[in-house]
Amino acid sequence: MTGGWSYRRWDGTQRSPLDEIDDLFGELADELLYHGDPDAALRRLLNSGFQRPDGEQIHGLRELIERLRQARQQELDSGDLGGAYRELADQLDEVVAEERAAVDDLVEQAAASGDERRRQTTGEAMAERRLALDLLPEDLAGRVRSLQQYDFASSAARQHFEELLERIRSEVAKSWFDQMSESMANPDPVQMERVRQMFDALNTMLEQRERGEPVDPSFAQFMERFGDFFPTAPQTLDELLEDLAAQMAAAQAALDSMSPEQRAQLQALAESLFEDMDLRWQVDRLAHNLQQAVPGAGWGRRYRFGGQDPLGLADAAAATRRLGEMDQLEQFLRSASSPGALAEVDLEQAARYLGDDGARSLEQLARLARQLEEAGLIEQREGRYQLTAAGIRRIGQRALAELFSHMAKDRVGEHRAVLQGASHERDGQTKPFEFGDPFTVDIERTVHNAVRRTGAGTPVRLLPDDFEIARTEAMERASTVLMVDLSLSMPMRDNFLAAKKVAIALHTLISTRFARDYLGLVGFSEVAREIKAEDLPEVSWDFVYGTNMQHGLLLARRMLAHRQGTKQIIMITDGEPTAHLVPGPDGEGSEVFFNYPPVPQTIHATLAEVARCTRAGITINTFVLDATRSLRGFVEQMARLNQGRAFFTTPADLGDYVLVDFLQHRHAVRRSVRPGA
Repeated sequence: MTGGWSYRRWDGTQRSPLDEIDDLFGELADELLYHGDPDAALRRLLNSGFQRPDGEQIHGLRELIERLRQARQQELDSGDLGGAYRELADQLDEVVAEERAAVDDLVEQAAASGDERRRQTTGEAMAERRLALDLLPEDLAGRVRSLQQYDFASSAARQHFEELLERIRSEVAKSWFDQMSESMANPDPVQMERVRQMFDALNTMLEQRERGEPVDPSFAQFMERFGDFFPTAPQTLDELLEDLAAQMAAAQAALDSMSPEQRAQLQALAESLFEDMDLRWQVDRLAHNLQQAVPGAGWGRRYRFGGQDPLGLADAAAATRRLGEMDQLEQFLRSASSPGALAEVDLEQAARYLGDDGARSLEQLARLARQLEEAGLIEQREGRYQLTAAGIRRIGQRALAELFSHMAKDRVGEHRAVLQGASHERDGQTKPFEFGDPFTVDIERTVHNAVRRTGAGTPVRLLPDDFEIARTEAMERASTVLMVDLSLSMPMRDNFLAAKKVAIALHTLISTRFARDYLGLVGFSEVAREIKAEDLPEVSWDFVYGTNMQHGLLLARRMLAHRQGTKQIIMITDGEPTAHLVPGPDGEGSEVFFNYPPVPQTIHATLAEVARCTRAGITINTFVLDATRSLRGFVEQMARLNQGRAFFTTPADLGDYVLVDFLQHRHAVRRSVRPGA
């Protein structure tokens, strides 16, 4: 079977993609509530990471950048660039010492032979060689150049020197162009001429493209002729240039990271080994052209290596290339301002330096915003992510579920404190029929009870105990305005998130379960303002001082003036009234008077507004966070004047208090209306 679907019984452990998206959105919920900004929430998740429901830890950018820093330092501590120079010098000294020993042996053998002519001839020849060895230049490149012209007396020393030259030539070539190092290390003139032709063709292509001319030869023709130099088989000219530029930039970084003396010596050594000046000119020409064509390859970097193990030229170039890749990856991660920007990351490269779990984390972070967009929870508007209506509803549902869950742990339960009565609207629940109930039979539940009692088969016989009827709610309206303190003290005391979570949970509760009720929202700080329900997720605190309860109560009273049913104001605050409105100097409009600590004028203005609310039949229930003695005294005075209630609580328990109080208020409203009235 090659396709189709498979099914198995649901056991409660299976998870759908929707479950994963919901969990992902849950990671953002508190941040979205706190700042009201999906962009800021995504950036926080991007930086800090999160844990998936299956326990997998998705590492954030802060941790991944720290991993890169540690890997970078480990690379720098692993080797010594100067060691390459010293190692070559030591090996050259060994060749010279071997030659000197051979010269001394020849002189001794001639002396021991008893042949005076042999002794004299050998002595003169060996004296010339000793003088040549004594006059070898101090610098590495000069010594190599002189020994290339030297007539070795020892065939073993000559062989060791040739092997050293071949290794140095290979190291230099590999540091420049890793892929073609074997071809460039081969001293065969025919092969070297082919290398020169390849460089010339490549340089010609680059210069033609820079001038906007047709490229001749074409890339396909170039690869057909010289493709054996590039075993990785690049598919485009840009791909080839990027790889060559990265290699040459790394080789230059290795040289630039050495001392000026070491750099000069190694550069001179390279020139002495590649005596074909046209080939050397082609390499320099290519380096210039690559800097123009691929400016972002990391030219001009240098590093401070601090290890003990000497690095050869090729190893040094490889190390600086790795460091360059780490630098580029770190720069890329630091510049990523949104999860979508990570879609361009090279996951293979990331796995090399961050590990498989780090690359997996980057992949998951890159999908973050896309998954939420595809689920319809966020969308881009004018280059910024914003919540959709579905996203706003999801936040409210999560906030409400979280608060009800917390209440259940305290044995409060979901607290559906509504009167179950006869008539009015059905609430979706059923109950066994009792004598005196209206006969609003729920057919489905009734038949289900009979079938479950008797088993499958027909006919189905009904007994009185099988009957269930639909429950109904008495539908009396209630009107509520929720006043939330948005002054600066709320976030400073870690009270803001709890208050906003209660606001959005209460809005969700009323809009989904008490659709006939009215809920208005008022935010107050230095002044008060009405908040539309659709704007609630984006509401944040005000960067101003002042707690203007008087203006908030005035605005709430006006919002409730023409509403039906019972009326109440729920106020959440953590501070005393420190501001109130006064008429402007022209007699029109109002100005804000602020003073801390509170002055009698502000207290009197606030209590006067409480009295107006009381006369309008509005109950004020106040929920106080971090109550001081003076704040407690003021709130208790306000409660006595209004006959409302005061609750002194903490952010952790605020939601319990507000929702239970609201539901009990609804319970009292419905009890005041007799079923069927």
